[in-house]
Amino acid sequence: MNAYLGIVIAALGLFAQTAIAQTAEPPRQDIGVIKQTVERFLTTQAVGLPGEIKVVVGAIDPRLKMPACPAPQGFLSPANKAWGKTTVGVRCSAPNWTIYVQATVHVTGDYVVAAVPLAQGQTIMESDLAKVKGDLTMLPAGIIVDASQAVGRTVTSSVRLGAPVRQDALRNQQAIHQGQSVRVVYNGAGFSVSSEARALNNANEGQMTQVRTQSGQVLTGIAKLGGIVDMTY
Repeated sequence: MNAYLGIVIAALGLFAQTAIAQTAEPPRQDIGVIKQTVERFLTTQAVGLPGEIKVVVGAIDPRLKMPACPAPQGFLSPANKAWGKTTVGVRCSAPNWTIYVQATVHVTGDYVVAAVPLAQGQTIMESDLAKVKGDLTMLPAGIIVDASQAVGRTVTSSVRLGAPVRQDALRNQQAIHQGQSVRVVYNGAGFSVSSEARALNNANEGQMTQVRTQSGQVLTGIAKLGGIVDMTY
């Protein structure tokens, strides 16, 4: 009788172990791996930005229970970018799930500020500018990071001392006036020739402009300071 009872107990134990094994939950996704996926993805996306990149991944609810994924993939929706505060999607194809994670991309680099107050209509010289370092993602859009992008351009609205210099606060100098006699320079592989012409319209530096040559031919080139129209082949 005791032997029979022992067999029954052993059988019940085996049955219980089998039932537990059959009802055990599959491995859950490691939250740390999701954070690493977001960080790696944003770091790759930010390559080429003008400065030192630092990615800070936001908190993920530890109560989330998703099946473990062998290869989670990060992605950005069209409304987001790898700059400042953003949202990154992480998805898995098998098993199928998607999660969205908040993150911040900091870009620390140099940018250009006004070394003196800049008045409307003023033409900027190099001595009017200074470089400082900061988080570029915290600054207004269109800031200038290279002083050469501002030197020689005209201030369209006043810029206070120490304020970042923005593209939309500057315009190029007028290089060509309608009716002006200009010099058309033809540049090509191994040669450069020039001829006289007359401007048919006003143009700022870097803009396309049309001129009429002495033979009556109408040409289109790029306006340069000093009454020059560049024709590069």
